[in-house]
Amino acid sequence: MTLSIVIPVFNEATQLPETLARLAALRARGVQVIVVDGGSTDGTARVAGVEWLQSAPGRARQMNAGAARARGEALLFLHADTHLPAEADRLIAQALDTLHWGRFDVRIAGRPRLLALVAFMMNLRSRLTGIATGDQGIFVRRSTFESLGGYADLPLMEDIELSARLRRVSPPACLKGPAITSGRRWESRGPWRTIFLMWRLRWAYWRGVPASRLAEEYR
Repeated sequence: MTLSIVIPVFNEATQLPETLARLAALRARGVQVIVVDGGSTDGTARVAGVEWLQSAPGRARQMNAGAARARGEALLFLHADTHLPAEADRLIAQALDTLHWGRFDVRIAGRPRLLALVAFMMNLRSRLTGIATGDQGIFVRRSTFESLGGYADLPLMEDIELSARLRRVSPPACLKGPAITSGRRWESRGPWRTIFLMWRLRWAYWRGVPASRLAEEYR
């Protein structure tokens, strides 16, 4: 099964080069990598061998734009600060033989010891609810993604919303991986403050609070 990786970026000059370097082996095996820039102003530079698109800002819009350019039978949506396991392409192909979508377990890189517990709880919650977050590297059959109309045009919670629709098609493949994501969000805001914020926003979303209002609170 051929694979296309879509990476939405906005001012990721410090994170993106390492992420793309770590994808070199996958690219050598024929994996398509598409970076979709939502208007970076920090000098985010193009890398040879990687396809680049310009898009209106907004992660959902950028990922939909990348998916429209993709050639692969499977799509993987990857954050610019998340690194995949070395055999991600093989693991995804095996998973999508029987299921329509999935995600990796996540490990959070950073100084606070609490981040290991945060990652454990994220992975456990995902297994129990069938909901995935973008940090976990959501992958999906391209045909399934297109049949559902792609990501909803939301400024926040676009991954939660898509997971809820995908869950009605099939349960997710929960791959141990792991995908390793940066702990910069937790470190900059403080682990406990970030945990409380994210749980409060998700609870408000499930209660019907518009994503636009939640995005303002998140910023």
